[in-house]
Amino acid sequence: MSEIRAITDESLVLASDIVRRGGLVVIPTDTVYGVACDPFNAEAIAKIYEAKRRPRYKALQIILSSVDELDGLRLYLPAPLNRLAAAFLPGAFSPIAQADDGSTLGTLRTESNGKRTQAIRIPNSAVSLRILKAIGPVAASSANRSGGESPQTAQEAYEALGSDVELYLDGGATQGHIASTVVAADPQERDGIAIIREGMIPAAAIRAALTINGGGLGA
Repeated sequence: MSEIRAITDESLVLASDIVRRGGLVVIPTDTVYGVACDPFNAEAIAKIYEAKRRPRYKALQIILSSVDELDGLRLYLPAPLNRLAAAFLPGAFSPIAQADDGSTLGTLRTESNGKRTQAIRIPNSAVSLRILKAIGPVAASSANRSGGESPQTAQEAYEALGSDVELYLDGGATQGHIASTVVAADPQERDGIAIIREGMIPAAAIRAALTINGGGLGA
């Protein structure tokens, strides 16, 4: 049975237990509500795709509470994303991290050059960070059916996904329906980046940050 619960110590313990045993939870971020699971559990990851009716070629993000958690996931941010992250994280910025050979995340994508990659997110929200510190890094996507509008409240998420999710954590309304801006490192581009998806942070703001201090972010 699904339920919507306020964010308390008790509901966070329940959310953590659900994630550990392979279930789905919905959590608020600083942009929209997301459906989340254990990023190392292939069956749990499949549940997100099934709940959303999402094509498998569309990648999931990893949401975490701090860049300090990247090492434990065996991920790193290549230049100039590492310096852009310092400027825009926490926030609606999703850099594409690279994985080393030891990463066992179930959400990694293998690029044409053979590198394994993973989009990450650190929400600029005290409520979201409290949740993530309690349950750990999660694989996530917006809590809506694929192609639908991203939910701004726990109730909207419930109306979209219903009983496919065990627990909806209600942190109040988020800022809006616009998702994060996804950026990859691309040495073939003049400024070293490719904007994969323009979201809440305008592409112009990302590119402008690269020219700060005479282009120091691109070094």
